[in-house]
Amino acid sequence: QVQFVESGGGSKQPGESLRLSCAVSGTFFSGSTLGWWRQFPGNQREMVAQITRTGLTVYTPSVKGRFTISKEDTNNTLYLQMNKLKPEDTAVYYCNKVVQPLAWGQGTQVTVST
Repeated sequence: QVQFVESGGGSKQPGESLRLSCAVSGTFFSGSTLGWWRQFPGNQREMVAQITRTGLTVYTPSVKGRFTISKEDTNNTLYLQMNKLKPEDTAVYYCNKVVQPLAWGQGTQVTVST
């Protein structure tokens, strides 16, 4: 059974940092393009960052230069390092495959406020 378990969220002040983790069960991890999405209240999920099986990365413009996506194939874990957080980064963050996403996990809440 495929499962995505996101963790690492919390409450931060603007300018601070967080590191999100996504533990993935399933045999597709090392061979797939994986991504982080976020969902604002009442809105659809938007993709934040993605990483290919070879390590190439793409970011949405609003987080480029502040967020870094990475992965460890040896332990099937995806990461999102979030620096210089802004209030507009407040959302629930999810991970999944980019192509043909599977069942979504519970996500992890990130709140940025003064």
